[in-house]
Amino acid sequence: MNPVKLLTLPYRYKPWHPRHLRLIVADLFGQARQTEHDHMTHLRAAIEWLCRAQDVRDDHADSGGVSAGWSFEDGWLPSYPETSGYIVETFIAASNHLDDLDLRRRANRIIDWELSIQHPDGAFPGHFGEPGSRPVIFNTGQIMHGLLAGYTQLAWALLAVGLMSGESEFKRAAIRNLDWALSQQKVSGWFATNTFTPDRTPFTHTIAYAIRGFLESGVLLGDDRYVRAASKAAIALADVQRHDGWLAGTYDDNWVPRASYCCLTGMAQMSLNWIRLAQTCKSLDLKEAVRCTIGYLKRNHRINDHDLAVKGGIAGSAPIWGRYSMFEYPNWAAKFFADALIMDMTDTAIPPVLELANDAISG
Repeated sequence: MNPVKLLTLPYRYKPWHPRHLRLIVADLFGQARQTEHDHMTHLRAAIEWLCRAQDVRDDHADSGGVSAGWSFEDGWLPSYPETSGYIVETFIAASNHLDDLDLRRRANRIIDWELSIQHPDGAFPGHFGEPGSRPVIFNTGQIMHGLLAGYTQLAWALLAVGLMSGESEFKRAAIRNLDWALSQQKVSGWFATNTFTPDRTPFTHTIAYAIRGFLESGVLLGDDRYVRAASKAAIALADVQRHDGWLAGTYDDNWVPRASYCCLTGMAQMSLNWIRLAQTCKSLDLKEAVRCTIGYLKRNHRINDHDLAVKGGIAGSAPIWGRYSMFEYPNWAAKFFADALIMDMTDTAIPPVLELANDAISG
């Protein structure tokens, strides 16, 4: 890290603040490890935290969206268009599973807010949607998942939109993107150019995103090439998983850990990937990887904390000073954890697998 940036960290994150220091000390001395409870107990706590993250924006201009999370630096953050979009999927799924109609109302509020900030050209603003924020393709795609979920309770971004709408150019564009991404996969299954910045090894978070994108696109298209690409990377990660469920925050092209911390967000995503691969490729036995991962996440899930900013949330990293979402509880970590719990309990997919006519897929 740049020495100047290193020197500014204490001023940015205020580790001496009692609220922050308590969490740092807990991770430092292993006190953060929690008792594992049943899936429903953890699910309710994660959903309650997501609802709280939406409610804290009620008196602001971004009301309806879900706060990006809580951080040492800024407290509760503004609503985040990208992740609010795909939290729609989680609220709908949780509404069905918990028999809670209020979660559907919350999903509709997110959609209304997203549509209110959409640009005339169809794009959505990047970052927190503040004035001057430029559209980001990835963020717009994630918001599309939420819009699709709201419309059909199904979804996979550009490809799914193309197949649903009959716009063949969308489908062709998605396949071109997939084929380029496929060219980045190494023999080991690792993906090059899978980072936020080119000088870094990829977070488990971005690796998991790539795996899920290939898998779901392969399922939609009926193309085994993409499913095999997802499977190769997912199995490689399962092979290097520690017996207690831990995965490193980053990995190099030989799947050697390049971080001593764990990216909890990426772990939640990988549990989703392993569940979906087991559903798609019936011969794959990934139950142990899923069990160990969810267990590790539960032991890092503070469901009884007195601080409502923390209670039910999932930190970006463990320990909390890990480089992914450093000193933060991002909303997408709780979202992916909730999805994993529901999918593991019900053997379903979130979002549900899109069912389309064969001519729409082959067209």
